[in-house]
Amino acid sequence: MDKHPAVEAFWQAYIDSLLEGMHPPGSCDVWSFGDTEEMANELGELVRAGIKTATCSLMWQYEAEGDEDLPKIGDVSVITDGEGTPLCIIETVEVEIRPYNQVDESFAYDEGEGDRSLSYWRRAHWNFFSRVCASIGREPVETMPLLCERFRVVFSK
Repeated sequence: MDKHPAVEAFWQAYIDSLLEGMHPPGSCDVWSFGDTEEMANELGELVRAGIKTATCSLMWQYEAEGDEDLPKIGDVSVITDGEGTPLCIIETVEVEIRPYNQVDESFAYDEGEGDRSLSYWRRAHWNFFSRVCASIGREPVETMPLLCERFRVVFSK
């Protein structure tokens, strides 16, 4: 876990909020959404408000970074804004790998962005994944593999 004092205090508030007998996770990841401060702020607020309940990432990026620790059901994460201030804590409830062109309307809606339509999702995510692909020396294609994750907010202030 990040040793940032605000994150530590937020995590402790979550632990303190658990009912007696509940066991907190042993650890958590700390991260923000997107690739800009503005995107982290916007998407983080959508999560905290319960509008954004899904996200996806490019499997090629995990491979390029040598990251074998993929999200899994039960993972707990502190979500921060663009400045690293904690907004909420989420728990992963579903993980599935599917090609970009197989993302459906339901998942696009759960991502909570724009007008929540599949057409908006495809435009916004094609732009985002094109930037990610460029940073790892790949070309985006309709079948690029995405790690699609659904989550729920378990703590927020």
